[in-house]
Amino acid sequence: MPKKQKWYEEPAQVEENTYWKAKSEWWFWGAVFSFTAAFLINNVVPDRQTVRPQPYRIVLTVFIALLIFLYIIARSNPVFRKKLYHRAQFVCGAGALLALLDILTAKTALLPLPYFPSTADIMSVMVADRSLLVTSTLYSMRLFFVGLVTGTVLGLATGILIGWWRQWDYWLSPVIKVTGIIPAVAWLPVALALLPSSFTTGVFLIFISSWFPVSSMMAAGIKATPKSYFEAAKTLGASNAFLLLRVAIPHAMPSMFVGINTATAFSFTTLIVSEMVGAKAGLGFYINWAKGWGAYAKVYAAIIIIAIEFSLILSGIGALRKSVLRWQRGILK
Repeated sequence: MPKKQKWYEEPAQVEENTYWKAKSEWWFWGAVFSFTAAFLINNVVPDRQTVRPQPYRIVLTVFIALLIFLYIIARSNPVFRKKLYHRAQFVCGAGALLALLDILTAKTALLPLPYFPSTADIMSVMVADRSLLVTSTLYSMRLFFVGLVTGTVLGLATGILIGWWRQWDYWLSPVIKVTGIIPAVAWLPVALALLPSSFTTGVFLIFISSWFPVSSMMAAGIKATPKSYFEAAKTLGASNAFLLLRVAIPHAMPSMFVGINTATAFSFTTLIVSEMVGAKAGLGFYINWAKGWGAYAKVYAAIIIIAIEFSLILSGIGALRKSVLRWQRGILK
């Protein structure tokens, strides 16, 4: 008798679809080789630019040691080994890129100063300015999370109102459609004139940039709930509150997380722009100050920190989404 086809995937199949890159350890050793080559190039090839290479060399050494340590762990952990080998090609490319940038900047000066500082120069700036960079990062994160959380919470509330009640949809949808197409930074002159400080101005701009995508995606998710779900729940005696809280909102959660991801990206852009005007601290202020002095190594250092922060925040949101929507595992590709 033929086996009945399952509507879901087994965990092994899900893992296979997630970690689909080549599982050979050759790519892993290629990654180790690429970072070792970057280290040797930085040590052996003479510099054409004046740099302080020590912090960069320490980072490369630590990363090579970390790769070897992870390999030792992966030897006895098959699941972790698949993850490690899956990412090995990207790590290999990153090491090759670092080596190439070092050749084009510090070693040959084909990319001239001050616009193209070497990676070693950027690393040395991050060490020298670590106190100021930490302070700027903390200030930016405070501003970012206050604005994003405020915009997300009010965006969810607005999306639920629009998606569930026709009267709210009638009044609020036109407002969202008009304000949503206006970039948040366009409100900067108005915010500076009406709000008492640069901090509240930044919070307002980040709130605007996050409120629209969250509210629109939440409303769209609720409206897209199939009528058959409501009819099935009503036959079991469900109330309107149950339909909203246990049917419509759970169905809209995938759309909600899409809106939150979009809001995070918009908010980061708005954060940096808002700190460049009127702010006395923050990474945006630091970039604007460094650019004024032509210190582009400082500019790139701040950009790298912003990229790392953005990646970590998106990873956190992704982990939360995976936990909340764990019922989707094996259903969606």
